[in-house]
Amino acid sequence: MATREALWNYRNEFGDAFGRTYFRRFGPGVISSVGLGTYLGAPTNAVDDAYREAIGLALRSGVNVVDTAVNYRCGRSERVVGEAIRDSPIDRDAVVVATKGGFLPFDGDRPDDPASYVREAFVEPGIVDVDDLVGGSHCLAPEYVEWSLDRSLDRLGLDTIDCYYLHNPETQRAVRSREEVYDAIEAAFERLERRRLAGDIGRYGVATWDAFRVPEDDDRFLSLPEILARAEAAGRSVGPADGHGFEAIQLPFNVAMADAFTRANHRPASSTPDARDGSVDESTPVSTLEFAHDAGLSVFTSASIAQGDLAVPGAIPDGVDAELSGGTPAQRALNFARSAPGVTCSLVGASDVAHVRENVAAGTFDPLGAGAFDAVFE
Repeated sequence: MATREALWNYRNEFGDAFGRTYFRRFGPGVISSVGLGTYLGAPTNAVDDAYREAIGLALRSGVNVVDTAVNYRCGRSERVVGEAIRDSPIDRDAVVVATKGGFLPFDGDRPDDPASYVREAFVEPGIVDVDDLVGGSHCLAPEYVEWSLDRSLDRLGLDTIDCYYLHNPETQRAVRSREEVYDAIEAAFERLERRRLAGDIGRYGVATWDAFRVPEDDDRFLSLPEILARAEAAGRSVGPADGHGFEAIQLPFNVAMADAFTRANHRPASSTPDARDGSVDESTPVSTLEFAHDAGLSVFTSASIAQGDLAVPGAIPDGVDAELSGGTPAQRALNFARSAPGVTCSLVGASDVAHVRENVAAGTFDPLGAGAFDAVFE
């Protein structure tokens, strides 16, 4: 597990090469504000090799955050992350490893008949109940979350996962009420609290795509204040001395998807309508980033350069592009995400060492200050 001493030693080794606020507070220490994602790529040996090399270079260059998920690239991404960390000269305790559970994973490649695979690999052995499945691929039942966590620990080959996310819980809204989803999240949080006390994870959170960005009346919306309240309830139920381990959220954020900053859709007092008594909360809504900052939650941005769409000339609006520092469009796009108030780390996928070098170099430029970032939207 990442430790305070190792994280600060990593910062002391690499920090002078980067710009202002490149290293930011997280967990027991500080982490790089550029992180490596592992979502993209075919489930092949060639892509495994490319990721292994890219992760190794990133760790040796000043990036000590690696993000993955049990289902990424049919389970191969977790294996490669673990291999790259074990092979690296960088102390494992200086690296923050995050992974996610929620989607059912394949095992190395995509089966010809995914539905049959899910039935034979998950339903028939009793790993998941068919009634808990949404879309034949997503489950938040506590027993499955625990199985998925164990699978991730095994694939990563690590003793501890630094941050474990529930993956896209809004997927459950396709067939369940919002309150039923909150109940499922709370039950999963209770399991994660117990695993945190056992030392299997350092902290936990939720990784979303739509839930925190859409308007309150959108079916996909989930209230971050309500999810925090459910974590607090899980902590009271399990009884850790520090209250609870819900410390991070992940969501897409970039020049084209800035909803987490621009849309005021979370009411600090409670969810709307209140999940427990049906009343309507009249408190003034705030943005996801503002609420997370005030609540002390770390924010990790995904799709920070829109999976490469913002890495081409002209993709960033001229008025915004002119305000950003960076030698390439990708660097300026990444620095936009890193500049948003309340963002801890911006994740960018890279299985190409040239892209790793480019993304790492983005951190040598200073991000926008809060006032300058606000001015971009005026």
